Amino acid sequence: MRHHNANRKLGRKRGQRKALLKTLAVSLITRGKISTTEAKAKELRPFAEKLISEAKKGTLSARRNVSAVVGSRTGKKLVDDIAPKYAERHGGYIRVVRLGVRKSDGSRISLIELV
Repeated sequence: MRHHNANRKLGRKRGQRKALLKTLAVSLITRGKISTTEAKAKELRPFAEKLISEAKKGTLSARRNVSAVVGSRTGKKLVDDIAPKYAERHGGYIRVVRLGVRKSDGSRISLIELV
């Protein structure tokens, strides 16, 4: 039984899953929107929104926490450029739009973007 196991495994072990989410978050922050599978997009949304909420604080501690996850260059962009846009907003920084089905393997593709 999978009680209290709400997160998707995405066919990966824990370390690989964390690395995947970090890379997806970095791509989302640097590009503004990315296209990925629906399961990955739904798993990325809370991960990235927590990063943005932390970056909104703007303190040195928050900068270090964000940079520890996504790296110094991306963390700087997140705290200096992206977080101030959402100063008045309480959550809901990311939108997931379904695009359809991938032809090769039939997996559902979604566009995930910053609002």
